[in-house]
Amino acid sequence: MIFIILQTIVALALILVILLQMQGSGLSTAFGGGGEFYRSRRSIEKILVWATVILSIFFAVLSIVLLLPR
Repeated sequence: MIFIILQTIVALALILVILLQMQGSGLSTAFGGGGEFYRSRRSIEKILVWATVILSIFFAVLSIVLLLPR
C-alpha cells in the first residue's frame, strides 16, 4: 500500500517537472516566461532535467517493485 501511494506522489511530481520545463507552453510561462530576457534560467533548466531523470528512474523502479509477487 505504501508503494502505491509513493508511486502516485512520484508520478505527480514527474508531471509537474515535465510541465515546468516545456518552453513556451505549460506552466513555464507562469514561472518566468519564455526565457528571452533572463539567461540565468540555464541552471534552473539543468535542475529540472536532472529532476526528470531521477524521478523517472524512481518511478520505473517503483513500477517493477509493484509487479513483483508478494
